[in-house]
Amino acid sequence: MAAMTISTEGLDQLSKMLAELGNKAQDVASASLFDGAGVVADALSAGIGKIQTAPFKYAPEGHTRLPSPQEKAALERKVGIARFRKDGASVDTIIGISYDSGYTQIAGKPKAVRVIARSINSGTSFMHKQPVFRMAVNSAKASAVSAIGAKAEKMFNEIING
Repeated sequence: MAAMTISTEGLDQLSKMLAELGNKAQDVASASLFDGAGVVADALSAGIGKIQTAPFKYAPEGHTRLPSPQEKAALERKVGIARFRKDGASVDTIIGISYDSGYTQIAGKPKAVRVIARSINSGTSFMHKQPVFRMAVNSAKASAVSAIGAKAEKMFNEIING
């Protein structure tokens, strides 16, 4: 039986590239998530634009009402992406009505914009349910995942190639 030798080339270069991929993982995750979150935020904005409205009037007991055009307008342009939370290589965020969206006047009374959003989305004893958040997520999920994957692949290819 003869002795065999194996020689390898490029292991140092491969090791360096893998280390760099590991070091950049959080940056790739953040940039990718931002692209995907943008897709969902756009879908939510579009969903808010489709909310059915009717002129404001108090709902009779046992009945619900549609939101008023003023309530719908209070939600428009208030969609935001929360500051990213990073933990190791993991990154997450929340998409919804901006935390600092404030109050608006409805029927002469101040009403929190986030409460209006919750009332419309989930429905209440007086507000007709229009689940715009769930519908936005469901309609944008595939596109968001695709955007995240495309951005991650592009960034990893840039790291690998140079």
